[in-house]
Amino acid sequence: MADHPTEARVAHQFDSSEQQKQASAMGIWIFLLTEIMFFGAIFVAYAVYRGRFLDAFTVGTHLLDLRRGSINTVLLMTSSFTMTLAVLAARSNRKKQISKWLVATILLGVAFLGVKGMEYWAKFDHHLVPGTNFHYDSAIAAHVHETTTFPDKPSADEHFRALASTVKPGNVQLFFGFYFTMTGLHALHMIIGIGVLFFILRMARRGRFDSANYNPLEVTGLYWHFVDMVWIFLFPLLYLAGRH
Repeated sequence: MADHPTEARVAHQFDSSEQQKQASAMGIWIFLLTEIMFFGAIFVAYAVYRGRFLDAFTVGTHLLDLRRGSINTVLLMTSSFTMTLAVLAARSNRKKQISKWLVATILLGVAFLGVKGMEYWAKFDHHLVPGTNFHYDSAIAAHVHETTTFPDKPSADEHFRALASTVKPGNVQLFFGFYFTMTGLHALHMIIGIGVLFFILRMARRGRFDSANYNPLEVTGLYWHFVDMVWIFLFPLLYLAGRH
């Protein structure tokens, strides 16, 4: 059963709750615009270098774990759904439901980071992390490829082995430089988002959100959806491009 909404809380610097809501919306959209420019610059740089070193970047794509990348995509899309349900619960004055959906969102975010951590560990184990310990050769590439993908036919493996033997290790290292930079920055935004969600969860458990007071929850939801949207671009760029 829905609870009765409380009177909207208006901070002293605003004349009305509507003005406060508009200011919150403008603030988060301006922030997200700067984030779009930030990630957009990295995406453009990745596209430029992928065009220059297409074969090496194609090999790098095949060395990523498509299964774990797909699992993480499902986790993030589900977390966007649960975040939306939390906002809808606030709008409908279902206060008890808000905390439930926020906890689900946090757990899905933590699960994403856990899967990503396992993927990072595998790259360390295969010496595919850029730096002094980076080591690439076609035999290692063939082994990693066989353990992380499901080729449609035997000729796919043969084609990959031939391609892997022709690319320069430095160009493959460049791909992994982009991979760790892009996914690392995304993971950092995930960690920040989870931290904010814990704070919002604390507010929700104190009964701070209802149909008249849900601005912080809605703004946090917009940030979370943006982080999920970034992954929607990262997944095909890093894991899918060139796999045909």
